[in-house]
Amino acid sequence: MNKIEIFQTIKESPIVPVFYHKDSELACHVLKACYDGGVRAFEFTNRGVLAHEVFRQLKDFADRECPEMILGVGSIVDAPTAALYIQMGACFVVGPLLNDEVARLCNRRGVPYVPGCGTVSEVGRAQELGCDLVKVFPGDVLGPKFVKGLMAPMPWSRLMVTGGVEPTAENLSSWFKAGTFCVGMGSKLFPKDRIADQDWNFITEKCRESQRIAYSLSLYTPTP
Repeated sequence: MNKIEIFQTIKESPIVPVFYHKDSELACHVLKACYDGGVRAFEFTNRGVLAHEVFRQLKDFADRECPEMILGVGSIVDAPTAALYIQMGACFVVGPLLNDEVARLCNRRGVPYVPGCGTVSEVGRAQELGCDLVKVFPGDVLGPKFVKGLMAPMPWSRLMVTGGVEPTAENLSSWFKAGTFCVGMGSKLFPKDRIADQDWNFITEKCRESQRIAYSLSLYTPTP
């Protein structure tokens, strides 16, 4: 997919699960559960030793079992690591911070880079570097008012909020009504006890419910 197709897919499926586990088989189960719940963009985070090996197996699984899934990588803070994941097929790159070298690398390869920003100036700097989608992070610290305040003078901004996002109508509505383009959701979507019990149906239903909430705001049109 090219950038336009990736952003369109995320717009139509604005709940982006954020997940990491060292067990590739378990990660594949989680990915499939999200896919069955209507998710079409998934962020696997680079947070453990040999995480790239898990990603490689997850990508192979996604290509076979979840053909419409856009699989990206998160927690990227430097260009060499970004290059490694892009070489393995990452469709987009997300980071907790803004790194100019990562931006240049991703632009050169035509891969969306979503850097983490915590100020209006950082968001503006990211846009100057060619980042069409910018991550507001940490969301639970900055809050929906930050998004609303930023969108007033910069209405062209596409913002992805990560950190503190919850799969509830109240929480999701506060973000999307403020002007958020999409949200990244981690621990609240994947409770440790549910993962330990391998309750994949719980994850599927939470994803489906969260997507339904986003659609109910009349901001998005679900994929047929």
